[in-house]
Amino acid sequence: MAVYVYKFGGTSVGSVERIKAVAEKIKKARDQGDQIIAVVSAMSGETNRLVALAKEIQSQPVEREMDVLLSTGEQVTISLLCMALHEIGCQACSYTGAQVRILTDSSHTKARIQEIDDRKIHADLNAGKVVVVAGFQGVDEHGNITTLGRGGSDTTAVALAAAIKAKECHIYTDVDGVYTTDPRVVPKARRLNKITFEEMLEMASLGSKVLQIRSVEFAGKYNVALRVLSSFEQGQGTLITYEESEMEKALVSGIAFNKDEAKLTVTGVPDLPGVASKILGPIAEQNIEVDMIVQNIADDATTDFTFTVHRNDYQRAMSILESVCREMGARQVTGDDRIVKVSIVGVGMRSHAGIASTMFKTLAEEGINIRMISTSEIKISVVVDEKYLELAVRSLHKAFGLEEKEE
Repeated sequence: MAVYVYKFGGTSVGSVERIKAVAEKIKKARDQGDQIIAVVSAMSGETNRLVALAKEIQSQPVEREMDVLLSTGEQVTISLLCMALHEIGCQACSYTGAQVRILTDSSHTKARIQEIDDRKIHADLNAGKVVVVAGFQGVDEHGNITTLGRGGSDTTAVALAAAIKAKECHIYTDVDGVYTTDPRVVPKARRLNKITFEEMLEMASLGSKVLQIRSVEFAGKYNVALRVLSSFEQGQGTLITYEESEMEKALVSGIAFNKDEAKLTVTGVPDLPGVASKILGPIAEQNIEVDMIVQNIADDATTDFTFTVHRNDYQRAMSILESVCREMGARQVTGDDRIVKVSIVGVGMRSHAGIASTMFKTLAEEGINIRMISTSEIKISVVVDEKYLELAVRSLHKAFGLEEKEE
């Protein structure tokens, strides 16, 4: 019998009625002869409710206790889903991350999985039971409950699929697959039948919210076939897999965008060795992640240094740079938190020329000025003014023919 891992997010188990519907879906697959491991998130809104309760007591809650608190959300869901399965005549057994023994490091609120003990799961599957596992959580070597961070249930599901050597890992969400771009921005965006791990990883890192980036990394590393499907309607969804020859036909597979960008520039910096380190070192020390970086050398032996950060870190980064600017004798620090990043992604870029020029020409024809550019083997990202976001995405989507034919 084939083993499948099904992961259901918060909206999929957001009410008793939806939990019952999930139970019916699982039973149908089990009745067809498949062995099923279900990984579930907390019911939608529950994690936010628990966070709010903690903040009422402590403004900066102790991370170990936050893990103990937040892990209870999934514990509610696994028990309710098992009850729903028993009610319709399907044997099931629920496990917390600690009960399975999903061993993690001790980084509370952002732990990483190190090992999974799959003996209990195999025993239950062989006994004809559905195994229901709490996502998002594990246990460290000292017996402390840990959590994997937001979206960690996806990672739990993929890690279990890798450990059990499941045929596929199905991620059930409120969308029916991965689209060429956000359908709310481009109504003619189409669902992709397939996408490579590399492309999905780029899409996730560049702003696509369909999958948690760590889960895609894990799936690619352990060659877990990943499929994104809708909890609420039938369909084949999108299969995330390794690159195949027929997939090279698509020059661009999708367009991602990120609204949470801010840009900072230090101008008139003395052009000396170690400049980048002196600017970015203090930023890194404050745990602020830097994305795109551009450095321009002027004729007067100075340089302008520009980089982007998450918009939430903008004011903090600006304050740090003002101090750095004075120490280095730079002219000034300027910034802009009204920018966005738009990216085109596709493995076809490896073997086709002219994609960058098409992108830049398309934006120019729409009067959109490019502020920064970053490239990799299968992606091109540009920073533009926030007001041009939807126009940029729509024009690029049309320019690369992403709505013309079904894959």
